[in-house]
Amino acid sequence: MPELPEVETTCRGLAPHLEGQRIRSVVVRQPRLRWPVDPDFAKHIKNANVLKLERRAKYLLVHTDRGCAIWHLGMSGSLRLVESGEPPEKHDHVDWRLDSGLILRYRDPRRFGALLWTAADPLAHDLLSHLGPEPLSEAFSGDYLFSSSRKRKQSVKTFIMDGRIVVGVGNIYASESLFLAGIRPNREAGSISKARYLRLVEAIKQVLNRAIAQGGTTLRDFIGGDGKPGYFAQELNVYGRAGAPCPSCGSPVRDMVLGQRSTFFCARCQR
Repeated sequence: MPELPEVETTCRGLAPHLEGQRIRSVVVRQPRLRWPVDPDFAKHIKNANVLKLERRAKYLLVHTDRGCAIWHLGMSGSLRLVESGEPPEKHDHVDWRLDSGLILRYRDPRRFGALLWTAADPLAHDLLSHLGPEPLSEAFSGDYLFSSSRKRKQSVKTFIMDGRIVVGVGNIYASESLFLAGIRPNREAGSISKARYLRLVEAIKQVLNRAIAQGGTTLRDFIGGDGKPGYFAQELNVYGRAGAPCPSCGSPVRDMVLGQRSTFFCARCQR
């Protein structure tokens, strides 16, 4: 499933090709996504000028002079730019034809993604208004995380994966960040000191920035490619490596289930 770094890479890859373009026409072949596409969506956005692209959590916001399109890629969705003559395939559900002649094409085999429209402030939309700070922003700090965690009995891993606390720290990145910070994932969030939360925030920022930088090496794939940015798998320390030696101490990496998610950690390095 695309996580924050993959959505950020998608945003950066598409922005130079969409910003300043007019959307000449829209084709919605399959409106039955996670939520039905507004039957009037094409009417709303046809001939709109794209002003800018930005990411909020795992949502891609396409701001136009008429309103904002909100994309969510779901579990299997991707966006890519194709030439106007390229025929759509089975799972290509939405096309935007641009002034440049290119088509922005949305593919989603499992149809868990979404395409929404709002004429109001997208950050006030029901899906976005309750979200916590961005993890790479100054608002996300050790002091903030420490104060938010007081009296919390839940595990620190499920705590940092809660989008109301901080957005975009998915399962892989939570495991990797806790490893770098030396914090065992099943520790109670409220029992962790401020000093350790300072280290955890730095680890989260480091892991996400590295993942974004790695995904950025595949920006060329957004034109004529599969529209899927590079993932972080080759640099993982613990995630998915149960039984393998810890890269720091050599002890076997262990796994457990927290919040119905597989969790990986080193019992010697993380306390």
